[in-house]
Amino acid sequence: MSKTSIEWLPDSSLQRCRASGATMGTRWSAQFHVPPTRHLAAVVDQLGAAVGAVDAEMSNWRTDSDISRLNHAEPGQWVSVSANLAAVLTRAIAIGRETHNAFNIGVGALVCAWGFGPAGGEQDPPAETTSRPCLPIDAVLEVDARNCRARRHVAVSLDLCGIAKGFGVDELARVLDRHGIGSWLVGIDGEMRARGRKPDGAAWAIAIEAPSFECREAMSVIELGDGAIATSGDYRHWRDVNGERISHTMDPRSGTPLLNGIASATVVAPTCTDADAYATALMVLGLTDGLALARQQGLNVLLVGREGGSIRSSGTGCFDKMPGE
Repeated sequence: MSKTSIEWLPDSSLQRCRASGATMGTRWSAQFHVPPTRHLAAVVDQLGAAVGAVDAEMSNWRTDSDISRLNHAEPGQWVSVSANLAAVLTRAIAIGRETHNAFNIGVGALVCAWGFGPAGGEQDPPAETTSRPCLPIDAVLEVDARNCRARRHVAVSLDLCGIAKGFGVDELARVLDRHGIGSWLVGIDGEMRARGRKPDGAAWAIAIEAPSFECREAMSVIELGDGAIATSGDYRHWRDVNGERISHTMDPRSGTPLLNGIASATVVAPTCTDADAYATALMVLGLTDGLALARQQGLNVLLVGREGGSIRSSGTGCFDKMPGE
């Protein structure tokens, strides 16, 4: 069920619309400015339908989703998928190559084994002796985007949690672009994308969350124009295993949860799909290798690491002069 509020802006011919709704276990939101003649109900309905479609296509929590059908198909069997899913799988393979397997959507079995999948965290964690690196995703997954189909060459479990929300944000953006709306901010949880400026000329201000386990507070604020931002961190979803906090982010290179001292990775990119995936990859790579990749790829990145009881940040691109570097 979507929620919508509309308010007139003072001294303006525009009205501000705020809309939100449930999706992917969290909420989507949109704020945009339109003339009063716009059919707002149709716009809001299409926003909800867009993210609902992504959830139906890419959620491991739904047994009838496209990704679940692909995961349950026999290896070598082509499975018809949506054009959206074909595009996301194709981009996931490309980013997996660029990040040298740090981003790998074939971590589904690991995610479930450590209690972060649909079954929850009741089961015991796997023994260290059972941990093994994940095969590079381009070696186990083939996508025929032209014909909207995909197949796995081995029985790997695909998990899109590191990219699907970002794609959902891009879908919200596409709805507003189709309606010719030039000033908006959309998001799913902490993944955001913006277009244009507010009617008063101000940029969209996005708070970057501090990597705190105890409370939610802003560490800094960035102004976002035409672009997207995503943050991945160790402080949002974690389990206590034998007195140690275990992150929900898996390292596909070792087959274990992350324990590399990085607290969060924030990426600004043209699309939220890319920002989401690169943020996950940089968490895996850690501070040193993550910064090296960011500079090599020309990415706008803020990485925050833990050192004892303090944090240290380093950035590239638009984050190059962030405090704490």
